Amino acid sequence: MSPIAPFAWGLAPRILFGAGSLERLAEEAAALGRRLLLVSGSRSLEQSGRLQRLEQAFAQAGLGWQRLSIPGEPTVEMIDQALAEYRGQGLELIVGIGGGSALDAAKALAGLLPLTDSVQDYLEGVGSDKAYAGPALPWIAVPTTAGTGSEVTRNAVISRHGPDGFKKSFRDERLIARLALVDPDLLLGCPLPQLAANGMDALTQLLESYISSRANPLSRALAWSGMEHFRQGFPRLWDSAGEDTEARSATALASLLSGLCLANTGLGAVHGLAAPLGAIRPIPHGVACGSLLAATVALNCQALSERAPDSPNLNDLAQLGRLLSGRDLPDPVQARQALVEQLEQWSEQWQIPRLGQFGLLAEDIPWVVARARGSSMQTNPIYLEDSELSELLQQRL
Repeated sequence: MSPIAPFAWGLAPRILFGAGSLERLAEEAAALGRRLLLVSGSRSLEQSGRLQRLEQAFAQAGLGWQRLSIPGEPTVEMIDQALAEYRGQGLELIVGIGGGSALDAAKALAGLLPLTDSVQDYLEGVGSDKAYAGPALPWIAVPTTAGTGSEVTRNAVISRHGPDGFKKSFRDERLIARLALVDPDLLLGCPLPQLAANGMDALTQLLESYISSRANPLSRALAWSGMEHFRQGFPRLWDSAGEDTEARSATALASLLSGLCLANTGLGAVHGLAAPLGAIRPIPHGVACGSLLAATVALNCQALSERAPDSPNLNDLAQLGRLLSGRDLPDPVQARQALVEQLEQWSEQWQIPRLGQFGLLAEDIPWVVARARGSSMQTNPIYLEDSELSELLQQRL
């Protein structure tokens, strides 16, 4: 038996999981406050008819509420404008309903509405290094996509696009939601390109957390379970265009587990590169992950084999190859190759675009590589040279 290294596990929200659990939202919200701000995406609530049902449920629960729509990934300017509008209005609670962008915005607003600061004051690496002292408003996270895991993490990702752009986190344990309400039925109607990008994001988070340098027995158990559910659920979800009930539940659970894992282990090179990619060009985060995953796994396998041949991560990657390919391959080299091939097949099958389709140019690569050494890159299982990262990006243009 190998010794178990010391590890830490952070706080997590209370979790309500199951089809139809959205019906409990008003009741749960009323237990936390009477005046709430509903933060959501720009269209999906209305188009699905859920907004009208929520209005009725809020009224029956005696809740007063206002609504803020988040049209895309939250920026400093977007958050600061919302803070200026809603501060001083006596809000007691935030409810975030939507994808990762809506949940990150809700998380940031919950943390900053009681204060007077800009969100940039607290962004890692670009802010003023101001220590966050709270307090934060309570908030409820209701994901409508399965990919980011933001409903159970303690960081809000805030962006600025362009040559001076960034994608950085406002991070604190006090930003953790009081409740993560995960209703797999909310995946109904999700457009297939978004479904694919979010699914690849969840898979990337599970895989990277499994081989993270900070992985621990608890995170590895959850990540393995998440990848089992992903393999069982997501291909069926794609084939049924989101209609398969069991596949929705399996995919939603995989996403939830990915968030729990990343919050406690960190990630890897895919996410290290995805952040600056999304800053310099309008590349959706899940698309960046899906486009890079197979090539990055191949690069990690090569680097570990050449520079750390005794690394246990090589066996981990072989085990993942057997799990995700569904093939019993005793030879570890063949198993790792099967992992890369399976990831390539899924990326092609689910029509994940290449990075060049979003305007990324060869001359952008040095800028991206220079800004890819954030926290995610620090937990990659092996150090990857700038030249290796540059070649990886060149392959994915």
